[in-house]
Amino acid sequence: MRTFILRVWEDNMSKTQPRVALFLAPGVEECEALVIYDLLFRASIACDKIAVAPTRSVVSSHNVELTCDYALDDPDFSFDNYDLLFLPGGLPGTTNLQENKKLCDAVVNHHKQGKLLAAVCAAPSVFARLGLLENKRATSNPGFQDVLREFGSVVVQDSYVKTGNIFTSKGLGTCIDLGLALIEELADHDTMEKVKQGIVYMH
Repeated sequence: MRTFILRVWEDNMSKTQPRVALFLAPGVEECEALVIYDLLFRASIACDKIAVAPTRSVVSSHNVELTCDYALDDPDFSFDNYDLLFLPGGLPGTTNLQENKKLCDAVVNHHKQGKLLAAVCAAPSVFARLGLLENKRATSNPGFQDVLREFGSVVVQDSYVKTGNIFTSKGLGTCIDLGLALIEELADHDTMEKVKQGIVYMH
C-alpha cells in the first residue's frame, strides 16, 4: 500500500513539476548545454540530458565526453514527458540535430501542442528550417542569422528572444540570460532572482 501511494505521489509530481529535455548530439557545444543544465538544477527544475546518438555517451565539439540520462531511442524515453525541448548549438552538433528526423518531428509536434521550445547559437537554425520561425522575431549566432532570414525570420540582436512559445539566443555568452529567462518562465520571478544572486550574476 505504501509503495502504491509513493508511486501515485511521484506520478502527480511528474505531472505538475516542469521538466526539460536537453538534447546532446555529437559535436555539441558542451558549455552551452551545461550552463543551461546548471541553472535549471539550481532552480530545482528537472532536466534530462538526451543523447541524439546510438548510446548515452556523446563527445562534444571540444572532445569532452558527456554521459546522458537517456538515448533518443531508449524504450523508456518519451517526448511527451517534457514541457520544454532545448537544443544547444555547436558544430557539427547542430547539423546532427537537424538531420535527426525523429527529433525534428517531435519538435514540430511539441510546437503544435503549444509547449515550449528553446535553442541557442547555431541551433535556432533548426527551428527556422522546420518553418517555426517564419514571420517571427528570433536571434542566433551571427554566423547563422542569414539562415534565419532565408526561412522568413525577423532577426533581432537581443541576447535572447521569446516569441510565442519559442526562445532563441545568440551563443555561449548569452546562455545565462537565456537560462534565467527559462527559470522565470518555468518557475517564477523569485526563483529566478535567487538563482541570479546565487551565481553572483551582476548584469
